[in-house]
Amino acid sequence: ISANPPKSFDGNAVIQFDTTDGLRFNLQDGSWLLIRFSGTEPLMRIYAESSSLERVDSLLAHGRKLAGV
Repeated sequence: ISANPPKSFDGNAVIQFDTTDGLRFNLQDGSWLLIRFSGTEPLMRIYAESSSLERVDSLLAHGRKLAGV
């Protein structure tokens, strides 16, 4: 993912891609998606924030698809 990050999600451009604490995608509409591996457990977590629950659900689905789950 980090070698070829997506340019957009659902038509919203990725304006910043940060790998400081996982793979964080900041989107043009103010939403964000974070895919993060735990440092203490064999877990991967996917977080999202947006202006609506439907948008969060869509971003989480994109995150799962990107991560292959």
